[in-house]
Amino acid sequence: MTAPTRTSAGLIAAEEPVLAQNYHPLPVVVARAEGAWVEDVEGRRYLDMLAGYSALNFGHRHPVLIEAAHRQLDRLTLTSRAFHHDRLAEFAARLAALTGQDMVLPMNTGAEAVESGIKVARKWAYEVKGVPADRATIVVAADNFHGRTTTIVGFSTDETARSGFGPFTPGFRIVPYNDLAALRAAVDGTTAAVLIEPVQGEAGVVIPDDGYLAGVRELTRRAGCLFMADEIQSGLGRTGRTLAVEHESVVPDLVLLGKALGGGIVPVSAVVGRREVLGVLRPGEHGSTFGGNPLACAVGTAVIGLLETGEFQRRAAELGAVLRAGLAELTGKGVVGFRARGLWAGVDIDPALGTGREVGERLLREGILVKDTHGFTIRLAPPLTITAEELHNALGTLEKVLASTV
Repeated sequence: MTAPTRTSAGLIAAEEPVLAQNYHPLPVVVARAEGAWVEDVEGRRYLDMLAGYSALNFGHRHPVLIEAAHRQLDRLTLTSRAFHHDRLAEFAARLAALTGQDMVLPMNTGAEAVESGIKVARKWAYEVKGVPADRATIVVAADNFHGRTTTIVGFSTDETARSGFGPFTPGFRIVPYNDLAALRAAVDGTTAAVLIEPVQGEAGVVIPDDGYLAGVRELTRRAGCLFMADEIQSGLGRTGRTLAVEHESVVPDLVLLGKALGGGIVPVSAVVGRREVLGVLRPGEHGSTFGGNPLACAVGTAVIGLLETGEFQRRAAELGAVLRAGLAELTGKGVVGFRARGLWAGVDIDPALGTGREVGERLLREGILVKDTHGFTIRLAPPLTITAEELHNALGTLEKVLASTV
């Protein structure tokens, strides 16, 4: 068999016989990247306006993060949690301090953090709240995205995500997002937790009404159940705050983190929370071979160091204002609506001009990478390292692409 040719078309064709088709990528093969820019195998450059679904909040190959990874690679990469290692305590202490919580449960992927949070919430419900064995329920929101394990897709309302993968784990109640009355009606004595995304990313960057998150916090407090916030996409600077719940001065009982915590280098996730909640876990009840490994902790600690300065939160807030202003200018010119918080936006395209996928392909040809979601919406989530000039360039290219389809 001959080696595939080093062109995007050749490499894409070579993938098709051997890769499971669980993704439908845009037709570009990335070979190198730096900051907010990527380069394909043929040397063409593209401005990355997706940032790995927020996994690349600090851009591609941020020098501080790459240096931390290189240093650790020369020392120690894995021990498993069967032994202590010298990077874990600092990582946990600084992450707890950054998020205003007491304890940290380190894991790997975002979905693993969600699964871990579910287990902790149920254990807490039985041991602390006194819910009868195997009766605990968790209330979630419609149009959620928390991952793709069988438990998680079982409480998704996206039929593409869940159809054909049952039977599903029981114990979940689904209510409309941004509806406190419906949430109140669903919570009862069996409720272990309410699991909510402060901003629904996969749904199209859906932002709840002011007061909703504070209402969830008050409702759960009065009902004697946990508020579990999934900040895997919205957290770690993306919305202009360290956590998106900070926009309403809310402190959940458990916060789920991932994506940006690994700096785009290694998968790192964590559940952070109150001692009375995470403290229900005992040795042998939960674990992960790679969770909290030395390399992950080294990179994660460097990520925390970047966030401790506040620089990236400020950049997201300031450039977010530029993003909102630019999208407001495009409203009525091919954009029929948008939702934005910090440096993150869901942009609804006029269906007469094409689907989100089609607009994404046109932007690709103009050197801009975005991702569509749910038909006629594209998501914009550039690295927080993007410059104002680069952001204006992306918005100008979007305007050009939309104008050319009229």
